[in-house]
Amino acid sequence: MIVILQKLMATIIGSMLVGIGVNGFLVPNYLIDGGILGIALILHYFFDFQTGITMVALSLPICIFASMNERGYFFSSLQGLLLSSLFIDLLAPLRHQFSVSHLTGALIGGVIIGTGVGLMLRYKSSTGGTDLLAKIISGTFSMNIALVIIVIDGLIVLAGFTVLSLDSFFYSCLAIATVGLTTSLFAGHQP
Repeated sequence: MIVILQKLMATIIGSMLVGIGVNGFLVPNYLIDGGILGIALILHYFFDFQTGITMVALSLPICIFASMNERGYFFSSLQGLLLSSLFIDLLAPLRHQFSVSHLTGALIGGVIIGTGVGLMLRYKSSTGGTDLLAKIISGTFSMNIALVIIVIDGLIVLAGFTVLSLDSFFYSCLAIATVGLTTSLFAGHQP
């Protein structure tokens, strides 16, 4: 029971941190992240779609596919996806609360998002999306999961290059690297 409660708290706190990082620091500076969140942000900038709802819509096909292969991880990821999407949309008013430079937004946003994702991964949860897809691909083709994530995120960043200015593209790459580094620091030691 305590383990379940710890996992739920880690998912709630991690999801809230993702929502704060996205809305407080990435969106005001027109930056993207990798994964499904990155695609959702591109669609937000281009079509003004709600980021959280878009994440759920984009992740559902992956979640349905994953439910056939990785049932245990699927339920944890679905919970993380729904909570992080909810916090991203609920915390949208933060987009107008902070005024920081692109560099500061990329670094602070990256650390906050990476802390949230790392906390969830530490307790065997995630935001679903491309992490789940990468887990399935790496298992199916015996590939390193980090390499699969880098390839997927790289393709998303290249897609973002078409809608972002050169500055935003550069700082988005910095934000993604910061998210990755912070995530690895926080997810490193499993309880």
